[in-house]
Amino acid sequence: MTLGSYPVVSLTETRKRHAQGRALLESGVDPGAKKQADKIAEKVADGCSFQSVAEQWHEHWSAGKSVRHADTVMRRLRADVFPVLGHIPVTEIEAPDLVSLVRGIQNRGALDIAKRALETMGQVLRYAVAHGLAKRNPAADIKPADVLKASPKTNYARIDAKELPALLRAIEVYKGTPLTRLAVKMLAHTFVRTSELIGARWEEIDLAAKRWDIPAERMKMKTPHIVPLSAQAMEVLELLRTMTGDGELVFPGDRETSKHMSNNTILKALERMGYKGRMTGHGFRGVASTILHEQGFDHQHIELQLAHAPRNAVSASYNHALYLKPRARMMQEWSDYLERQQRGKVLEMKAG
Repeated sequence: MTLGSYPVVSLTETRKRHAQGRALLESGVDPGAKKQADKIAEKVADGCSFQSVAEQWHEHWSAGKSVRHADTVMRRLRADVFPVLGHIPVTEIEAPDLVSLVRGIQNRGALDIAKRALETMGQVLRYAVAHGLAKRNPAADIKPADVLKASPKTNYARIDAKELPALLRAIEVYKGTPLTRLAVKMLAHTFVRTSELIGARWEEIDLAAKRWDIPAERMKMKTPHIVPLSAQAMEVLELLRTMTGDGELVFPGDRETSKHMSNNTILKALERMGYKGRMTGHGFRGVASTILHEQGFDHQHIELQLAHAPRNAVSASYNHALYLKPRARMMQEWSDYLERQQRGKVLEMKAG
């Protein structure tokens, strides 16, 4: 290790530093690494850590932004970025650090959040350059397509979150059959797959326990699935009970009541509401996933509720019942959110 330049550092001081280094080495501490760590600590103390700079950027950037949007961005920084890069000075961050972080987010199945994290980190580091806190922005050298997988292509059209209030109001005033209207409404509140909804049987639903147990044979993943029922979903089911409760199927077909409603019924209903090519029954799943993630709900809880979570022979027997209490709270928050959106009262959900 370098001890200093003569004559700036005297021989006496050199011997002193050498002895200190030997003492550290004998105690199991790398003196060179400690010197580097001390330099980083000094920079952090000077307010140049990524977290400190990010907080300065957020205060500047959030002016004029909605409170909800600004809070969501900061919540994502605290959840995904600060634990990894928060303590590191902005001058010490390199492109591989950013790539490693966003790939970690992607690997848990949150591709959209990974892309947004990279964008936000780039904005923070650009702010650091603009204010003389760093000489360059390593995020400028990275494009999402260079390090992240492309979004999977599907044929499931879906609306943007901002279009949700209008769709919910269209469902409320739908002039088709009451059974179809309630099916679409139930789909919005539970965001199950369309095939899982239309095949629902009354024996699967426990109104007293406020839960819907879908058996493995009706699930895409071939394992059981539990849907906690919100107060709004319960209200829909109570109406359905008066309409179809005498039979086995919750959503029987128009002509053959021994068979369930056609998958095409929901698609055609959405088309009659004016959403042809813009929304499908499956689209409610994507809308729910996007909004719940943006509102800060736990990724694992969302994935379990979507029945996306990986399942193997060992975990298949019990994974469907994991985190039922927080999932029930999330589903109630989701239904409350839909109700406020439909009524034109745009308030954020309370993730927790």
